[in-house]
Amino acid sequence: MRFFSTLQRCACLLLLLVWMPVHAEFIQSTITVGEGVNTLYGSVLIPGHKTKPPVVLIIAGSGPTDRDGNSPALPGKNNSLQMLAEELAIAGFASVRYDKRGVGESFAAGGAEENLRFQTYVGDVQAWIKQLSSDPRFGGVAVIGHSEGSTLGLLAVLDSPVLAYVSIAGPAQSAAKILRAQLASKLPADLAKINESILSSMEKSEFVKDVPAPLLALYRPSVQNYLMSWFQVVPADAIKKLAMPVAIFQGDTDIQVGVSQAVLLAQAQPKAELHVVKGMNHIMKSVPADNAQQVASYSDPNLVLDADFLKKLVAFLKKACATKNA
Repeated sequence: MRFFSTLQRCACLLLLLVWMPVHAEFIQSTITVGEGVNTLYGSVLIPGHKTKPPVVLIIAGSGPTDRDGNSPALPGKNNSLQMLAEELAIAGFASVRYDKRGVGESFAAGGAEENLRFQTYVGDVQAWIKQLSSDPRFGGVAVIGHSEGSTLGLLAVLDSPVLAYVSIAGPAQSAAKILRAQLASKLPADLAKINESILSSMEKSEFVKDVPAPLLALYRPSVQNYLMSWFQVVPADAIKKLAMPVAIFQGDTDIQVGVSQAVLLAQAQPKAELHVVKGMNHIMKSVPADNAQQVASYSDPNLVLDADFLKKLVAFLKKACATKNA
């Protein structure tokens, strides 16, 4: 941070940082939930042409993915979640997107890895919903979860009254089953056998002490409690319990989550809208099923979100929020 020599210049800088217009029709500002080291930081985007709009809570996917949809593990930015928030604002929806514990501005809230549980992150989503539900600027809350964020949002809305729930590229099966399928053809036979033994033990909530070096990145001791808490969650079972309007979106060129997962979610919740978007990849952009182009898209901020996806998403949200905000 730069320090300025006069109080006036400091005040101007603070104003720019806290209340920064990103488009002629909407304003972005900082928003937080929690206290002290557990404070989570996010961005709220409010359309200027709407009075008391519905607010959409956007939940990022797995790993160190930040509020804008970017990861430090990749060489560039794709800004997918930032773009999503801006498109929602143009359509008349406010939004909040945030850095999860241990990510971006919320890094300090991550704490020790061995103390984290999947339900910790579910509780954070519930805290955001509670705060936004009581915020007089907004006319109700809808939730959009992307990838792993789909599961977090799904569990959170089970006990939180919201206008609508949207899953984008969300899994239907347990994380253990998906991990097992992903690794099936990638490990040599001897290591695959050990991997299956570890997964089977952890599915029964049994801690595994001896993990071979090639698998430590996945099953290191400090992350096992988190994984075991996550492995117990079956999104297809949870989605059956939802009573609010539900929409499921899945791109058919997604190289991370297959269309079959979206179909399983829809089968579990027959009242949900299912939209399989042709040509859309995991980060909601139009990218062919070519591995090189797929990989490049994750670091390309110039690629815009899929137009068909946006059209259908906005139509669903407008319908779902119409009764509350009529």
